[in-house]
Order: sequence, then C-alpha cells, then structure tokens
Amino acid sequence: MARTAEKAATLANESAEMRDALETVRSVADENDGVVRWTDVKDDISSGQWGRLLEKDILVDGDDGFEFADADAVADVLDGNGDDDYEMEDIPEVEDSGSSWKTRDKAAGVLTLVLMSGYYFDPIMQIVGGAFDLVLGPLDAALPFYAVILSISLVTGLYSSVLQANMVDQDKVAAYQEKFQALQEREKEAKERDDDAAVDRIQEERMDAMGDQMNMMKENFRPMAWITLLTIPAFLWMAWMIGIRGSAGHLQGLEQTVVMPFAGEVSWQNGSIGPLPAWIAFYFLCSMGFQQVMRKALDLDTPTPS
Repeated sequence: MARTAEKAATLANESAEMRDALETVRSVADENDGVVRWTDVKDDISSGQWGRLLEKDILVDGDDGFEFADADAVADVLDGNGDDDYEMEDIPEVEDSGSSWKTRDKAAGVLTLVLMSGYYFDPIMQIVGGAFDLVLGPLDAALPFYAVILSISLVTGLYSSVLQANMVDQDKVAAYQEKFQALQEREKEAKERDDDAAVDRIQEERMDAMGDQMNMMKENFRPMAWITLLTIPAFLWMAWMIGIRGSAGHLQGLEQTVVMPFAGEVSWQNGSIGPLPAWIAFYFLCSMGFQQVMRKALDLDTPTPS
C-alpha cells in the first residue's frame, strides 16, 4: 500500500525521535507476530507519538491489539528501500512553542473591545473624548485640526511599526511561510508529473498545516490588540471633537471643514470620501502612509500571512 509508505515516510522524516518511535513499534510487532499494544511500548515512546501512528492509520485495529496497515511498506521506509518520492525533507517543520498570547495581551484585547463600543455608545465617547482632551486639547489649540490628525497619524505609525516588529515572532512567522511555500511547490510538482498519490498526501499535509495558519494569524494579531488599545482613545477624541451621529462637536469656524485633493472643501462632520466619513478616510490614509515611512526609516520588517 503506497499510501501507508507515504505516511510512514512523512513521519520518519519529521524527526529522529519519530523515526525511533516507528522503529520501536516495528521491533515489538515483529516479536509478537505483528501485534503491538500501547502497554508494550509506553515506556519507550510518548503518547503523542503513539497517537500520530493511529491518526495517520499506520497502525490499525487487529484481533488482539494493533497492527501495521502494511508492515512491508513500513519496513521498506525504515530500511531505506522505499521510493525516494516519499521523502519530505524539504518541507520544514515549525516548532510548536505554544501561543505567544499572555494574560496581559488578552486583557488588552478585552479592554479594546470595551473602548471600541464608544464609537456607537455616546456616553463612552463623551467620557473618553473629554478625558483625552486633556492631552490633545493643547495641541489642538496650537495647530489646525487637520494638522492634529496628521500628528496623531504620525505617532500611530511609529508605535504600530515598533510594536509589530517587537511583539511578532518574525522567525516563527517566516518559518510558517516557508512551510506553506514548500507545500505549494511540492503539490505543483506532483500535479505536473500526474502523481495523484503524492497530490493526495500533500493535500493531507496542507490540511494538517491549517493549524499552523491559525497560529501565524495569532502571532500577527497579538500586537494589534495593543495598537488598537492605544489608538482608540485618540480615535474617540477625534469623533468627540467633530461630533458624529448628531452629537454636538467642538470644532469652531474654519476648523469645521478641510480642503482635500480631488474632493475640494469637505465638512469633517458630514462629508464623505467614498463609503467612509471624511475624517476617518483622512486619518487612515495618513496613518498607513506614515506607517510605511516609519518601517522604512527604522528598517523594520514584519512578515504577514501569505
């Protein structure tokens, strides 16, 4: 059974420990007429390794215990007599060191959700906006409102870049990306040579890698909890100053409007650029632009999901 050989080769090439576990199980099976039980090997292999053999259907139920689905195929792999096409040495493994999210990161995420509700619940916006005006009020008194938004965008771009560069395990994310790329290349090569068995095997590997995809997303979202937590108060202050959904704003005179490229004079409160209110579009465009500039200036690079 070629499928058993492929699965055995995948596990054997995964690590030296996994190959040793296979060897141990084979040795016990050979001594017991092909039958092996967990109690026979529990002192020599881990429960995780035993579980992998069951999960991959390398070991299947027998009359008196478990037995190899294809003992000859497993022997060929372990003795080096199998097809080289089974080898997966160019598929890098990523060490699972557990989630990098700490209790404080989760607390930051929860607090962020609470603050975000202020955009929809006016009492929260009034409290946060009024409190944050103690910080940004003097800046607003010295600069035009659009310049205050530019200043906030500049600071946002700076700490966003720094937090992403320092909180994301870039080596781990890069390793995930390398693994996904290797799987894609192997699948493409298998399709080109019409190797259906290899394609099926690689697709199984890709399904197994879905957990890695989720881990990579978690790595990238971890700094977002802190970035958003730091940004939301300033965001609510801008909404408080402008006055949204009919609430009273705090801008006076000429500060209530701004002249934008291609759009002309636009009201902060009622104007829009595409589907977004003018002030949100202006803030995000400035913030994204400054973030790219900061990454280049500080030579920061954060991998993103591919």
